[in-house]
Amino acid sequence: MPEDFWYDNPTDETDTDLKESSEVIVEKKDFRWPFVIPWKFIIALGMALIAQSFLEPPVRKIELAIGFYSASFLFVFWSFLSKEKIFDQIMPTSFKNFKFDFDNVNQIALGTSLILFLITLFAFKPVARGVNDIRFTDLNLFLWFATLITFVYAVIDQEPVKRSLHNLKKTFHNKEIHLKITPWVLLLGVTTIVVIFFRFYRLNEVLGEMFSDHAEKLLDVNDVLKGDYHVFFVRNTGREFLQFYLTAFVAIVFRTGVSFLSLKLGTALAGFFALPFIYKLGKELGNKWVGLFAFLLAGVSYWHNVISRVGLRFPLYPLFVAPTLFYLIRGIRQKRRNDFIYSGIALGLGLHGYSSTRFLPFVVLFAILLFLIHASSRGSRKSTINALVILIITSVIVFLPLLKFSLISPEDVSYRALTRLAPTEQAYQSSPFLIFLDNLWNAETMFFYSNGNTWVHSIPGRPALDVITAALYFIGTMIVLLRYIGHRNWEDLFLILSVPLLMMPSILSLAFPGENPSLNRTGGAIIPVFILAAIAFEGVIRSLWKNSKTWTGKMGTVSIALSLLAGTAYLNYDLVFRQFDQRFLQGAWNTSQIGAVIRGFADSVGSTDNAYVVPYPHWVDTRVVGINVGDPTRDFALWPDQFDTTLDAEGEKLFILKPDNQEALDLLQVMYPNGILFLYDSGREGKDFYIFHVPVQVIAENNSLMLNEENNP
Repeated sequence: MPEDFWYDNPTDETDTDLKESSEVIVEKKDFRWPFVIPWKFIIALGMALIAQSFLEPPVRKIELAIGFYSASFLFVFWSFLSKEKIFDQIMPTSFKNFKFDFDNVNQIALGTSLILFLITLFAFKPVARGVNDIRFTDLNLFLWFATLITFVYAVIDQEPVKRSLHNLKKTFHNKEIHLKITPWVLLLGVTTIVVIFFRFYRLNEVLGEMFSDHAEKLLDVNDVLKGDYHVFFVRNTGREFLQFYLTAFVAIVFRTGVSFLSLKLGTALAGFFALPFIYKLGKELGNKWVGLFAFLLAGVSYWHNVISRVGLRFPLYPLFVAPTLFYLIRGIRQKRRNDFIYSGIALGLGLHGYSSTRFLPFVVLFAILLFLIHASSRGSRKSTINALVILIITSVIVFLPLLKFSLISPEDVSYRALTRLAPTEQAYQSSPFLIFLDNLWNAETMFFYSNGNTWVHSIPGRPALDVITAALYFIGTMIVLLRYIGHRNWEDLFLILSVPLLMMPSILSLAFPGENPSLNRTGGAIIPVFILAAIAFEGVIRSLWKNSKTWTGKMGTVSIALSLLAGTAYLNYDLVFRQFDQRFLQGAWNTSQIGAVIRGFADSVGSTDNAYVVPYPHWVDTRVVGINVGDPTRDFALWPDQFDTTLDAEGEKLFILKPDNQEALDLLQVMYPNGILFLYDSGREGKDFYIFHVPVQVIAENNSLMLNEENNP
């Protein structure tokens, strides 16, 4: 709204009456509105907040939500037509020509890298003939790194590197590093502290229990620590290597051993290190405030926080999507050849992380194609394609170990993805195309309605975003869409379309549509989703700030910003540390309590050698019990038909049973009639268990009784 709407400025200052009128107006300045409100946009945001509140479980009013979201869209569109300052932030696009061809690369180094690539491909060979197992060795690691370094040296633009090295050398030569503490640095520091709190607070308790996947992972980590350096870990349908080496590193550095904490600490760190690239990409596509708000919204978010705490590979997807897209988009926009190399390295590493990242190459190709068909690519198309070739080759070199394993054992690498995409394990429930459309709809609406029903890494049936962030994401998407219609910047269209593209690993679960949506396989979409939400947030705050006419107005703007941020922080804190924690513990078996009982027994009157867990269908994973006890290679399972093997064991004995397992309990009481039975109160509904303790004196009495029976038949 124009500023002169609020002020009456006379044009003829020679008129006495007008001068007096002007003086009166000046005297009334203290009573003006503190800021000009972009009221159409504010109403749109309010409508979106109300709409999303109607979609919060358990009571939902879908019709009202649709109505309010529709009204919100209309007000955003009206705001756009009215040219409110929300839409002032136009993404700058560089139209300078991008000149790069293969004539200005180091041909000798390029040829050397090609030879090294072929040698390295051969060096990654199976450990034995007929065995589908490739391992890292000193030789193939050296050749792999040499191939990458040689290729990068051949194609890198050395001028930016020389400038950076010169500045670094100059800094160290002066032996002084000055850190200027500005208000922005302080703000960034406080924001980082808040995010660190959300990501690492109560990490040992949330998640509170392990399940079978964790046992499989820790067995692989234990293999690494023993010196079995696999390129691909075939246990549990096959897994890429990155998490296992990361966890082994954490276990050594933080001295946490082969434990659940090592898994969670590794993945929590992976989740955290994605956030700086979200900040950088938000800054590249908007400004530093968009970057900061995206950093904070993603940092406190329930979605990203939960999948980073599970201790599985899930956060490795957004971890590598973020730098891949940042360097790709910055490379295209700022015509930086080296950024394509960095993007290729991030892409190649990501393919060693989580299988969902295998769709990322298609997203990269789509981004390039989108750029090439827009006017901003004029004069740079050939060079951009050349730079894409560099990106692809770089990523292939980084991907080389898994590439070689895929050639000798494609079924191990593709098994998990193919069983979800193709009807190899389960037939399609209807037309694959219709399933795809249904999956696409469910994934696109997961931010507002339901993030799926997988309780191990989500709160079943609730939206993936909190009320405030969901409303901001909706508004941000509308802003960017309308901005694209008005200015045709390819980045705007890519930002919107990258959301469904990065969720394709979940959407393409055609054989198992019930697994879509899921927070883990859609994790790559975290990057554009929170940037879109940040664009909306930055837009409204910037508009209010620019239109603030008094110090009171500016403080009011700050108060509004802090209130919204505090609100989303509170909502996400409640989602992670109360709702998710409670729901997870309701579903998870209490193996930590069983492990604590066995440890207490071993530390007091017995030993772990004489402690047993009697398996029962759909009960605890006895391998997880071993990890909780501190013996990751020990499986505490003892089936009832093996009970007689305990008769000759010396010392006190301990048996853990599910209360439903009455048959096993009866057998134990026959074998050890003087054994002592306890019911352990877990404090969780349906999670109590029996402790059957056989003291030493009881064992002696039983042995004496058996001896008497043998002597006096």
